[in-house]
Amino acid sequence: MDTKACQACHGAEFEKKAMNVSKIVKDMTKADIITALKGYKDGSYGGNMKTLMKGQVASYDDAKIEAFAAQVGK
Repeated sequence: MDTKACQACHGAEFEKKAMNVSKIVKDMTKADIITALKGYKDGSYGGNMKTLMKGQVASYDDAKIEAFAAQVGK
């Protein structure tokens, strides 16, 4: 999974709150990241940035989401 688009808002080390509202991704567990990304994808998760994030993750399959979570999550 190419993380450059993610890092633009979440920081190079996923240390930032995107748009000053999101959770800090590097502090999330693997399970939390998977839940969030799959939820953004199916529209069941998220607040004000829900629509933006749905578009960001639309092309990611479960394997890519799980690999990203394993790489970044606690």
